[in-house]
Amino acid sequence: MKKNKKKKKTHVPIRMNLLFFAVFLLFSVLILRLGVVQIVNGEGYKREVERTEDIVINTSVPRGKIYDRFGNVIVDNVPLNAITYTRTPTTKTEDMVEVAKKLASLIEKDTKQVQERDKKDYWMIENPELAREKVSEEEIRVLKEENEDLSEEEINAKVYDLQLKRITEEDLNSLTAKDLEALAIFREFNSGYALTPQIVKNEGVTAEEFAVVSERLDALPGVNTTTDWERAYVYEDTLRTILGNVSSAREGLPREMLDYYLSKDYNRNDRVGTSFIEYQYEEILQGQKEKIKNITKGGSVLESQLIQEGQRGKDVVLTIDMELQKEIEKIVEEELLKQVNQPGSPYLDRAFVVMMDPNTGEILSMVGKKYDTNPETGKKEINDYALGTFTSSYEAGSAVKGATVLTGYMTGVLRPGEYIVDEPIYIKGTPKKSSWYNQNGRWNINDLFALEKSSNSYMFKIALRINGDHYVPNQPISSNPEAFSTMRYHFAQFGLGVPTGIDLPSEHAGFKGESLSSFLLDYSIGQFDTYTPMQLVQYASTIANGGYRIQPHIMKEIREPINDNSQLGPIIYEKKTNILNRIDATPEQLEHVQKGFYQVFHGSQGTAQEFANAPYEAAGKSGTAETFHKGTLTYNTTLIGYAPVEQPEIAFSTVVPRSHQDKDPYINKIISRRVMDKYFELKKKRESEGLIKQDVSKEVENLDDAVQHQTEARETTNE
Repeated sequence: MKKNKKKKKTHVPIRMNLLFFAVFLLFSVLILRLGVVQIVNGEGYKREVERTEDIVINTSVPRGKIYDRFGNVIVDNVPLNAITYTRTPTTKTEDMVEVAKKLASLIEKDTKQVQERDKKDYWMIENPELAREKVSEEEIRVLKEENEDLSEEEINAKVYDLQLKRITEEDLNSLTAKDLEALAIFREFNSGYALTPQIVKNEGVTAEEFAVVSERLDALPGVNTTTDWERAYVYEDTLRTILGNVSSAREGLPREMLDYYLSKDYNRNDRVGTSFIEYQYEEILQGQKEKIKNITKGGSVLESQLIQEGQRGKDVVLTIDMELQKEIEKIVEEELLKQVNQPGSPYLDRAFVVMMDPNTGEILSMVGKKYDTNPETGKKEINDYALGTFTSSYEAGSAVKGATVLTGYMTGVLRPGEYIVDEPIYIKGTPKKSSWYNQNGRWNINDLFALEKSSNSYMFKIALRINGDHYVPNQPISSNPEAFSTMRYHFAQFGLGVPTGIDLPSEHAGFKGESLSSFLLDYSIGQFDTYTPMQLVQYASTIANGGYRIQPHIMKEIREPINDNSQLGPIIYEKKTNILNRIDATPEQLEHVQKGFYQVFHGSQGTAQEFANAPYEAAGKSGTAETFHKGTLTYNTTLIGYAPVEQPEIAFSTVVPRSHQDKDPYINKIISRRVMDKYFELKKKRESEGLIKQDVSKEVENLDDAVQHQTEARETTNE
């Protein structure tokens, strides 16, 4: 009998089939996606992977030097050992901290700049777990619920602020001295742009520190040793207040001018001039930066290419004669020290002298000295205050009487040589006004004697005529607002009461009092409006050169820098004489005042006879102005002048504010005579040594050429 065997049937569960099908679908989607990536978007992704970025970095160079007119270096650059750090776009904070710690073990770093906020930030970096514990998860949840409109990044910022607030004094005290040094270094690391070298230390880097760091650069990624520079002021305090300052690498660009400098291709940490000459000629002194193109990929630098070599800034040559400047400073200091704290001059604390070529406007010296208390030592000392020659102003007294006489000529109320009675002036409702030498009499004098003897009464009557008055004793002055405007307009032609145009920032034009007719007489003798020593020397120069108001300038020329530090490079720019205006007086009228100025120095009644026996012929006008200081009557003493009389080559102004209370010690005249003697003494010495050969007639010709050139230019413009 045949047995039927049951055939065994293979059975695959449905769930397994479903699994296989799902796997098939996923592989299909993956294959499809790979196809899209490779075929459709392949080229784009390939370009993205291969994409590189060119980043151009500007590296600062040493600034140009500053010289005096004879090629003596005034401001130089001194090389410094320096340690720098350059981070890449992908450098992590923890990596910078690690390098900062290593570097802190090799160098000493000042921690004075470290702030409390810096310490808190650093503590959080060093203690991430403890920092997280400062804000609980529940607080974060509530913060998110209450600020649903904020992004995750904004929420994190709020959490970070909470963590900072909850860091205790005890937490911060856990930072050691070495931690603080590492923090100070990290702070420098983090202050600059990526790929831009940042100064870590450039002051006081010892030879040992420089060598040790140089040997370990492989273990200090981003750190480098190099040579930096700092400004050196060769003559120390001389002219220090007008040479100006340069910001440090830490200070970088001034905040108030940040946008301006960034638009000029500066880096934020570039050092720039922040005041006076360094600021005025910043774009010349700054130089041509070295430009390096960094080719980066994924944040890593693949290659660096030099695309522009750096060149230190161009050199600026000043009009200043530093030897003369030093000698005049010495004279002013000596005379000031003789007078300060004396019974007759308790408030005397400063003195000024400015010397200018009246034919070119070149400033040969600008001296300002101030007797002050050193805030650190508490001791009295004399400091440089040269900036006061154009930023501070004072009543000049009778020195302005030349302008008053010429204003009389120019307005037609006075004729050259005219006689006027010098007598006490009685204006209704005001005290008697008179000349210092004539309290009661009546002297018939002309304009020359009025200048020689310094008559107040003569000037008062000129002012009254300009006001439309004929002097009648005990009558009031007419109200005429135009009189003040008229006198100020004519004074401005000499540079009095208006900016001189000196090529330095922050020039002060002086203070103008209220334009009331009752003050007009005081104005006429220099006891109302205030003027700077720079304005007074411009005024003296205008009288000296025949009536041309010349713009004073302190920059003489610009030179190309050269590698040979022993000599100047070729001239690329030379400052030309700039005539601002010519006064409205005729040559004959001007010559008449020049005669009066000569008699001030040489006449038998002259008020500055200290110059009568000088080995050169000088002319000028002295002044004394009553002024009140701390409620006490005191006097400003001034003197302006020029020499030689026939062909003036030098003009000067001397201003000594609050120089005495009850007597004239003639400090203004003593200083002026010594200063002018020194000028001609140095000139003679240099001529004998063949160092200079001054041709004043040539300068006068150049002035005439400048007049002709500017006249033609104006005529062309008008056409």
